[in-house]
Amino acid sequence: MTLHGWIILDKPLGLGSTSAVSAVKRALRDAGEPKTKVGHGGTLDPLASGVLPIALGEATKLAGRMLDATKSYDFTITFGTQTDTLDLEGQVIATSDHRPTRAEVKAILPLFAGPIEQIPPAYSALKVDGERAYDLARKGIEVELKSRSVIIHDLVIVAVDADHVTLASTVSKGTYIRSLARDIAIALGTVGHVSMLRRTRAGPFALKSAISLDNLADAAKARALTRMVLPLAAGLDDIPALPVTPDQAHLLRRGQMLFGIPATPGLHLATEAETPVALVEVSEDGCKVVRGFNL
Repeated sequence: MTLHGWIILDKPLGLGSTSAVSAVKRALRDAGEPKTKVGHGGTLDPLASGVLPIALGEATKLAGRMLDATKSYDFTITFGTQTDTLDLEGQVIATSDHRPTRAEVKAILPLFAGPIEQIPPAYSALKVDGERAYDLARKGIEVELKSRSVIIHDLVIVAVDADHVTLASTVSKGTYIRSLARDIAIALGTVGHVSMLRRTRAGPFALKSAISLDNLADAAKARALTRMVLPLAAGLDDIPALPVTPDQAHLLRRGQMLFGIPATPGLHLATEAETPVALVEVSEDGCKVVRGFNL
């Protein structure tokens, strides 16, 4: 039977998100599972580790929701050098001898709380005149990216030493941690770059649900991969369930609207005997299918 749900990877350093998807496909083959659609719920850079939701089967219809999800990170800023990529991979473009104290770091963090404006890194996947910013930057073309509004939900100190500070932060979609680190360093009268980045949460999925590639491979060889798969609805834990009858489920599966449904306005997960039927939008006009599931 085709699997529909989520495998939450603890992605290792050096592995791209596309390669992570390939690793899951390989595990599915090794486990003897039927061929199924696989996709990731939001890119995680090769130089970052941590939570990478991998969607299977009908859950791939929800992968786009992960792009909009709030995410949490632990990251380390190394003070004294700024690189063109704002991380360990780039060339040094600025230096400073100033090293901030813990008290100085603590004092400026409120400046980065709540809604802020930030300029994305030149080395990013954003498009400029149809080309990726990082492709232009690698060609030596100066890239000017527009400031964007993001939300920093929390930002706390984890550890500080002479040359580094490690912070934990929960941020809105579209936030670049490398830009945040750059701006924090500048606010402290120095320069810096990200030397460690680990995603600890993506939407409803946290590290406690994540598995390593080695454990995934072992489970596949033991034909126990299904134990690693979270249900499709796990990606919708912030969406209230809306129980429907078999007749109503039949209509929704055909894309038809329901009327007279006693539910609060907004998104709901329509379920028939706990089986997800569709993501629906309830309004005064009725109950409309946003995304149907073939389960």
